[in-house]
Amino acid sequence: MSSSTLSQLWQWLYRRYGVRKKVIVGPGLYLGLGAVLFAPRRLVVGRDVYIGRFCTIACDGEIGDYVMLADNVGVVGRYDHDHQCVGRPIRHAPWVGDPDYRGAGKGMRTVIGDDVWIGFGAVVLSGVTIGRGAIVAAGSVVISDVQPYEIVAGNPARHVGRRFTDADITVHELAVYGRVRSDVAPYSVPPVASAEPSAMQSQ
Repeated sequence: MSSSTLSQLWQWLYRRYGVRKKVIVGPGLYLGLGAVLFAPRRLVVGRDVYIGRFCTIACDGEIGDYVMLADNVGVVGRYDHDHQCVGRPIRHAPWVGDPDYRGAGKGMRTVIGDDVWIGFGAVVLSGVTIGRGAIVAAGSVVISDVQPYEIVAGNPARHVGRRFTDADITVHELAVYGRVRSDVAPYSVPPVASAEPSAMQSQ
């Protein structure tokens, strides 16, 4: 058996285990060993997406095309269980996927845009949007939206740089998409976190 055939067989097995009900995946998905994709209601994954080993994707929402998630990334709910339910231990508290759930977070979606890179061990909490082309540094905890082509790091994740200049975004998007997409505003420099990580600085 050729190495290519063996790789395809492993991918088939990983998907059988890792892609659960209510998850729709596009062509070209690479799923690492032990990675799991699950949604209480619906999760859509685009084409040519790489999901590393032991990732946990457990949310409603969407993941765009050409996204890369390093190993051990978590995209998880911030309100998965109703911890304010009096008279029930947390182990048996109402869960966000229950049909009659009435707690916080019901209907919350997570959106990861196209061409996003999320580094090793990062955690993304539900309800945020990570804009197209953004980068999330390893170990970050994302609790709020990330702008297109922004680089964020830390806990909680804060702005530390930008992936491309405005001119480079135009060139990049023409090459990747055949057009310049219109949802990136002209860049103004936001305040930079006081302690910048050494990894994933803007060029």
